Amino acid sequence: MNKLSEEDIKMRLLRFPEWDYYDDAIHVELEFENFKDCFSAMSRIAFECEALNHHPDWSNTYNVLTIALSTHSAKGVTDLDFKLAEAIDAIVEPEED
Repeated sequence: MNKLSEEDIKMRLLRFPEWDYYDDAIHVELEFENFKDCFSAMSRIAFECEALNHHPDWSNTYNVLTIALSTHSAKGVTDLDFKLAEAIDAIVEPEED
């Protein structure tokens, strides 16, 4: 997996308005109504991580989930990080009718 250029990362982030790029990773902070909803989202995200065999650096404090994605073997952001970011957004964003 090849590391993406900073320019490519910034262009791709246009599709991910909640995400930021710094420290060689893409980051998002998600706030939920309560701990239970946050933990539920983490559980659903964990299944996607296993399916992709790609795991985030993340932390949880009560109802806030902080996620950083980078591909450690590439020492930066790759296509795989954006694939997981897309799956995470699909899990946490309400479906539109």
